[in-house]
Amino acid sequence: MRILLASLLAPFALAALAAVMLLYPWGEPDVTGHAVGEPVQGEVVSAELGPCLSPGQVQVGDPADGGGCQAVQITLTDGPADGLTITQNLPAGDGNPRFAAGDAVVLAYSGADPQAGSSYQVQDFQRGLPLALLAGLFALAVVVLGRWRGVAALGALAVTAAIIGLFVLPSILHGADPLLVAIAGAGLIMFVALYTTHGLSARTSAAVLGTMVSLTLIGLLAAVFAGGARLTGLDENTSTLIGSLGHSIDARGLLLAGIVIGALGVLDDVTVTQASAVWELHRANPRQSWRELYGAALRIGRAHVGSAVNTLVMAYAGAALPTLLLASLSDVGLGSILTSQELAAEIVRTLAGSIGIIAAVPVTTLLAALIVVRETNHAPPATAGRPDPGGDDPDGDDAAGVLPGDARGDGPDEPHADPGGRDGSGGRDGSGGRDRHNSHTRHS
Repeated sequence: MRILLASLLAPFALAALAAVMLLYPWGEPDVTGHAVGEPVQGEVVSAELGPCLSPGQVQVGDPADGGGCQAVQITLTDGPADGLTITQNLPAGDGNPRFAAGDAVVLAYSGADPQAGSSYQVQDFQRGLPLALLAGLFALAVVVLGRWRGVAALGALAVTAAIIGLFVLPSILHGADPLLVAIAGAGLIMFVALYTTHGLSARTSAAVLGTMVSLTLIGLLAAVFAGGARLTGLDENTSTLIGSLGHSIDARGLLLAGIVIGALGVLDDVTVTQASAVWELHRANPRQSWRELYGAALRIGRAHVGSAVNTLVMAYAGAALPTLLLASLSDVGLGSILTSQELAAEIVRTLAGSIGIIAAVPVTTLLAALIVVRETNHAPPATAGRPDPGGDDPDGDDAAGVLPGDARGDGPDEPHADPGGRDGSGGRDGSGGRDRHNSHTRHS
């Protein structure tokens, strides 16, 4: 069975790897786009509200607007003029950030005179430390709960980030088809992440097959309905990207690429859960046929799919919340709001991904049921201390088909007889059942 699974999956893994090699921009110079300024760090020394005046101007009389700017003094902490203190007049109205003494900020240096304050422009706050602390808490939580499997999951996460940062982004920026890049990248991520986290096993292979089928369905649905709805993909961020690149990019393909990559994470969760459910049900009752396993695991999947779909919808709704709020302020009807470019793209993204998640449950469950039953039928009988045919959990505990002696009732120093003795007499030595019967008769 494992040879059959390998023969099914190996061509797809090789195809994903070959696509990555072909689509990667070998030897091409880095795409930088239009210069946006060298980042320079600084610290706010003081911030005061006042009129919006250019350097050298003098306020005469009361300001008409009551003071619409922040006069912010910033000391540069790195860059070509480390230690220099500059003053910037920044808008203070609604929709603009407010600064206070002690704030760590990031400025853009234009490359002009480093001693001139006009050569710098405040861009944003520094957020490295809190984000690093949050990432550390996340990693700690994963390792504490998942132990070695958690460590493997973090390794898979690092590989995923590397594939996106080192392959997906450069390939799209150099003009490769975004959808093809996303398919190749998602395929490589799927194989590496699942097998790294869950081990090389038939159970993981069933999850990989289910993920492949469902991800293909999501890509097809997204392509068909994005074209049917005439989605251009030209939202504000994409337009800004095209302006920065200085050359065209397939905006609709970029939209489809985001749908494929975004759905992969939720699909992994669903397919791995369904495959694990089938293996656990089979170990609980190895006599079940694949049809019985499929029906029992499908009932588990129905409960899971509801929460998974809701998770996907809420994630996309949260990302599009500003757009939803802005649309709700308009005077047009609900139908016009929902069919606008921004919201229609989110609807296609959500519904195509949700249909793929729904399909992943029966597909993965069927594949897992067929695999585990066939593997059991072709495997030697399981013995104590040896994993059962369906037990391929890399953790090596009872989830791998090897239960502790006291859990099985056959420990080396068992103080009590097995009531359902495997020797047919209720005791390990074949006489426990008769001894208890005779003792009961004498006392009676």
